[in-house]
Amino acid sequence: MQTATAATAPVTVPVERAGFFLRWTPVFAGAAVGGALSFILLTFGAAIGLSVSSSAPTWRDASFTLAWASGLYLLLTAIVSFGLGGYVAGRLREQWPAQSDVIEFRDSIHGIVAWAIAVAISGLLLATTVAMVSSKGLPASASPTANTGEALFPYDLDRLFRSAERSEGDLTYSRSEAGRILLKAAGRTGITDEDKAYLASLVANRTGIGQPDAEKRVDIAIRDSTTAVHKARRSAVILAFAIAVSLLCGAAAASYGAITGGEFCDRRR
Repeated sequence: MQTATAATAPVTVPVERAGFFLRWTPVFAGAAVGGALSFILLTFGAAIGLSVSSSAPTWRDASFTLAWASGLYLLLTAIVSFGLGGYVAGRLREQWPAQSDVIEFRDSIHGIVAWAIAVAISGLLLATTVAMVSSKGLPASASPTANTGEALFPYDLDRLFRSAERSEGDLTYSRSEAGRILLKAAGRTGITDEDKAYLASLVANRTGIGQPDAEKRVDIAIRDSTTAVHKARRSAVILAFAIAVSLLCGAAAASYGAITGGEFCDRRR
């Protein structure tokens, strides 16, 4: 009777090294797809008017409903673009061992990392585009004395210093000074009587109209500029809220998309 026993080799389960937890090629591919689609959709939305903010002088005349519609479009853009980017990241990765019990978690991480890279890419593209558009939109005669107030409500300042006779003096400093006073008037403390009287006298001296008419112009300018500042603040709040919510939903969409793509990759669907 043969008593010799054949040596059997131990069965080993392939273990992945920690350094290869992420598959960077599909991650960057998903980030590129998500970032590119996000940029295209945001550009298209700005072209058709679905933008929370605009460089147009009349942007503040946009309705409250349009602002919320723009925020909703931003949310849908994030879900579609980052969801697709996550799906690409999960679909393109190589198959993992079937006995792994953390496949969905790994796919989710792949989608979130792809989302983070895509957000950085989209932010860089948008910042570059806005900088180029803003630089081209600035008038050649723009001076260093221009301030936020003059950029925020230029029409109100034009109407404030409107005169039947063209003034020979340079209005640049007067406009800038008036813009700063109107910004102060739109603040929480409002405008002081001293500033209001000085602004009225400035308008009267620069335009040649009577003091009562100058005071009426100042009252109208204060009312309109205050309304403009309040609308700008409200639009900024809506914009910040829409961006935050859309980015969070985009992360969730990227995670779900990567899990779905990973399931198709492993033929689990």
